[in-house]
Amino acid sequence: MNYLLVFLGGGLGSLTRYWVGLYVGRWTPVTFPWATFISNILASGILGVIMYLFVVKWQGQSWIYPLLAVGFCGGFSTFSSFSYETVNLISTGNYLIATLNVLISVVSGIAVLLFLQRIL
Repeated sequence: MNYLLVFLGGGLGSLTRYWVGLYVGRWTPVTFPWATFISNILASGILGVIMYLFVVKWQGQSWIYPLLAVGFCGGFSTFSSFSYETVNLISTGNYLIATLNVLISVVSGIAVLLFLQRIL
């Protein structure tokens, strides 16, 4: 059953990631990989809420973790796109933006989880 839950959650997460890319791509400059950044930060926040509410606080919801944490957040966040876009920035000589992408993405992801840990 967990395989099906991961499969369904991953499909929904991937579709959500695709929609974020379409929407954000229309409204942001191309220089910084905003769609990937936004997807990864949102996925970090969603994972933080899921882990706290459904794993720590309301223990026993065994179907939530594979569906939302592994499936949805795994499909919604994208380390491979983050890595590819960072390498592409380096390859085109955009060293400052590549460095900012790495620093801002990693620090923001951790900051979101720390913030949620404090307020939840």
